[in-house]
Amino acid sequence: MEAYSVYGNIIAQEGKVEELQGYLLEAAESMKDVAGCYTYLVGRNPEEANAVYVLEVWENKEAHQASLQLDHVRQLIEKAKPIIAGMNSQPDLNIIGGHLKF
Repeated sequence: MEAYSVYGNIIAQEGKVEELQGYLLEAAESMKDVAGCYTYLVGRNPEEANAVYVLEVWENKEAHQASLQLDHVRQLIEKAKPIIAGMNSQPDLNIIGGHLKF
């Protein structure tokens, strides 16, 4: 198995983390039916009150890029932009194997 992954966190403005988390969970739900999306996980670190983490695994980089052009994804991005204070990304990875059981 080879796949492409994106991982990082998005920092919400003070008092807006629940709203940001909601947008990201909505995005995760919408990705269930998107071709090429294997995983879209949203998480929180209790030591980072304003951060929401996202881990995405895709068939390839092109599938991920195509998802960013979907109308519902673009609408969610536009809604979230005003409450985003920053972003931290890890290097994109080419997944060569492993296991996910959820």
